[in-house]
Amino acid sequence: MRPGRLITPAIALGLTAALAPALPSAAAASAPAPSGRTLTWGTCGPGLPATVECAVLPVPVDHRDPGSRTIDMAVSRIKAADPAKRRGVLLFNPGGPGGSGLFYPLWMAETLPRSVKDQYDLIGFDPRGVGASSPVSCGTTTRDERLTFRPYRDATFAKDVDWARDLAAKCRARTPDIAHFTTRNTARDMDRLRAALGERRISYFGLSYGTYLGAVYTQMFPGRADRFVLDSAVDPKRVWRGMVRGWASEAEPAFRRWARWTAEHSSTYGVGDTPAEVTRLFWDLVERADRTPIDLGGHPYTGAEIRDWMRWDMYRPALGAAFLVKLRDAAAGKPVEPQPPYVPTDNDLASYIAVVCGDVRWPTNPARYRADSRRDSARYPFFGDSVSNIVPCAFWERPVEPATRVDNAVPALIVQNEWDSQTPPVSARGLHRALKGSRLVYVEEGEGHGVYGRGTSSCADSRVTRYLATGELPTGDVTCAPDPAPAATAHGAAPDTTPATPPGPRAPFGGR
Repeated sequence: MRPGRLITPAIALGLTAALAPALPSAAAASAPAPSGRTLTWGTCGPGLPATVECAVLPVPVDHRDPGSRTIDMAVSRIKAADPAKRRGVLLFNPGGPGGSGLFYPLWMAETLPRSVKDQYDLIGFDPRGVGASSPVSCGTTTRDERLTFRPYRDATFAKDVDWARDLAAKCRARTPDIAHFTTRNTARDMDRLRAALGERRISYFGLSYGTYLGAVYTQMFPGRADRFVLDSAVDPKRVWRGMVRGWASEAEPAFRRWARWTAEHSSTYGVGDTPAEVTRLFWDLVERADRTPIDLGGHPYTGAEIRDWMRWDMYRPALGAAFLVKLRDAAAGKPVEPQPPYVPTDNDLASYIAVVCGDVRWPTNPARYRADSRRDSARYPFFGDSVSNIVPCAFWERPVEPATRVDNAVPALIVQNEWDSQTPPVSARGLHRALKGSRLVYVEEGEGHGVYGRGTSSCADSRVTRYLATGELPTGDVTCAPDPAPAATAHGAAPDTTPATPPGPRAPFGGR
């Protein structure tokens, strides 16, 4: 996910990494036995409200081997606002893989209604390998090393293969047990946390990748799942290469929709009176940037980086149109507001790779990636060349256990926007089929990645709040309308009313 607006000065100064030393150490926690661990709560760090407490829970790196070394699970808590109404705990995961969730409840507390905050202790955590939870590393140091989705070119494919092979080897060398940093083991960590909190069951809110983590938990621990909300869903049958390649096919109709909208608002943006003119300007700028990167306020953008950024923005057409205006002006030599490109940290990259490569077996023959990239480049010109290209998973060791087959009747509420850059409706329907006790709240014409609490649809928000507060699922699936969007301004973009998102990596399946 892209770095968002910050929510507190303390988080702005470094979030998890900076605050990690203030967390209680694993040694400080009372831990008589793995099944009976307790948590020792303390302050989280300077600048954070006293209502936020932190603790560390040691968990085995390999749950199948109780004698394996332990790693830290960093946990936060905001106690229920009304102890008399307390029902239990509500865990959060903001997506990723690789997204920090330690202080996600602090952000969610700004938008959660009182009926929810009264009943639940809000529990955040950094998943294993992320942030303050024994972070994994691949030892990368350069921006190029961390470029995960590389545009396919015949002339550069051999170099891409070498990069993927070398990166996989570096990850194993720096984190020898990286094969155990998987979704299934994170779900086991969650259940250890449940026990340490003294709860018989947990409720849960998962966004994007967090929907898959939540679904895996329901499969592994069905009797311990209470009220589960899964926002912007991953299809368990498509993890992970199928989900990534799905971005290419879904981007094509989204791009056409954006071009039509931008042309219809030509009086505001002035980048084309017809969809064809808008499209031509965009691709002319991409081709120019591939030859000579376009300087966006001191930050050069290649054509590939322009496409990657636009893939997010065009799902909210006003944002995409404003970005095209900026590109046009920058290419003409006009001063523009700086737009720093996203560069992941080593931990962002390593934790993402660990999960997507370790959860499932990927194709291992480079020729397969070359053939898929050539085909998808022609089928899906906007992004097909990048998402089908080779990745380190081609050279990963075989997963330590089979992928989870999600197929159960645990009740859950799935919420989904129609126009979502990362988890399209087809993947939400896939999760809905796998979770046979679920209901789907679908926001027709809803835009953006993430629904609940983001000002997208009061209809959808009310359904989620009712479920968390009362346990009442809709009797059937629900279609909601989005709330009216603010009008575009003369400056080229509609005011952004989306609530500020906590900072963190722009993880592929993370909230923006």
